[in-house]
Amino acid sequence: MASNINIQKKCEWCGKLFIAHKISTRCCSRRCANLAYKEKTRQKRVSEFQTMVNQQTEKEDCIDKDFFTPSEAAKYIGISRATFYRYLETNLIKSVQLKRKTIIRKRDIEALFDNASPYKKHLPRVKQSITDFYTTAEVKEKYGVKDSWIFHIAKEHNIPRTFQRGKTYWSKKHIDDYFAKKAPDPEIKEWYSTQDMQEKFGMTLTAIYSFVSKNAIPKKKVGIMVYYSKKHVDIAKGLIAPEEPKYYTIAEAMERFNLTRDQLYHYVKYHNIPRIKVGKYTKILRAELDKFFEPPKIE
Repeated sequence: MASNINIQKKCEWCGKLFIAHKISTRCCSRRCANLAYKEKTRQKRVSEFQTMVNQQTEKEDCIDKDFFTPSEAAKYIGISRATFYRYLETNLIKSVQLKRKTIIRKRDIEALFDNASPYKKHLPRVKQSITDFYTTAEVKEKYGVKDSWIFHIAKEHNIPRTFQRGKTYWSKKHIDDYFAKKAPDPEIKEWYSTQDMQEKFGMTLTAIYSFVSKNAIPKKKVGIMVYYSKKHVDIAKGLIAPEEPKYYTIAEAMERFNLTRDQLYHYVKYHNIPRIKVGKYTKILRAELDKFFEPPKIE
């Protein structure tokens, strides 16, 4: 349907004044619109070509250098920066760190090819057959869950299963892996049950569920009973002061120091910064990592 509005505009291609009936109209005619589109396409190709030339120039500039930064070395080899950091972590490529600046010698990169191993074709990974299974009754007994819950979680997480003689069998490895990820932090030793919280704080069940969800209180399930971390509940209630954590989680350290996971692991491994394994989590000693990244001082 034609528009009733009349807007005086200037053609972006030929520069003539014309009356447009739409705000989005940019050219006075189809011919001008086609020419403008072709020019835009040409400029885009020129820009892409210029970018390619600049990248090639940067690589040629690297050839004349004897020492590289990780970014320059990655361009020189033709790999990503993250992949290059993984090579540094495994000591495949030697490097020197001078006040948090990593330097790589060109000669060390070229030396990799002096005694290179013959090329080996990687065979496709053979998919291993699943031979260990739980029955539904065994899963219920071991982890205290219901039939409907097992089928729901298995469907959501693609847990392999098979049927034999009217029974359902679940992959033992996949079931155990799922519950291992859901295991509570082993450092938490004291727990409140919902009944304990009702008696101590005079809260209804609805208030408890809202409170633990809002404050992200760690929980564990034993059979049909749910327990909540006593320390975290007391901190959220203001009964005790929060402790200064001794360790960073990987996610906390990445956010705190604006690092990628590869960079963080490189620093921790290369400088022997203490770390511990707590259940499925890796934690890094806070004091040592803060000390490593603190700005230099002149005394």
